[in-house]
Amino acid sequence: MVSSYRDVYARRVVTGLDDEGRSTFVDDGPTQTRLVTEAYALNHLWQALSLPVPVTAENTLGDEVLIPPPPAGFTYMITSVPPDDEWDYAAGYAAALAEAGAPDAIADSDIPGLHQTDTLDIITIISGEIWALTETAETLLKPGDTIVQRGTQHAWRNRSNEPCSMVVIHFGGTR
Repeated sequence: MVSSYRDVYARRVVTGLDDEGRSTFVDDGPTQTRLVTEAYALNHLWQALSLPVPVTAENTLGDEVLIPPPPAGFTYMITSVPPDDEWDYAAGYAAALAEAGAPDAIADSDIPGLHQTDTLDIITIISGEIWALTETAETLLKPGDTIVQRGTQHAWRNRSNEPCSMVVIHFGGTR
């Protein structure tokens, strides 16, 4: 039980590659960059030193919803994922990616929904829970958990009975 705001730690899960070049989790634990004051506890999770974005930039989103962000930019969003048993996950994931502008993201794999994009994504769970899968492992993410998905093959599974909502920021990336 958390007895005080001082006891709240943010979890960060980071993907990478193992010695065989397969996606895996390379870090999983509470953030080490943390500040506790009388007013708040700050848990810094990830930082990029430059994009840059003018602080006065206008919103550039159009009418079309796309997963891939602008190549040198980012897209920030909140995503809600239904429970797996409410839809045909295995058959529908590729179609959903295509509708969102990422038709070539789906991986040739026996893991349903496994996909990869040229992005760095920072995702924080705000309600519900979701399983993050890579080629070699899986981990359960719950409210307050953050995963840093670094362009590796991954999939999402909502094995619960409730939707999962998450805050997502996609940064355009290069390989």
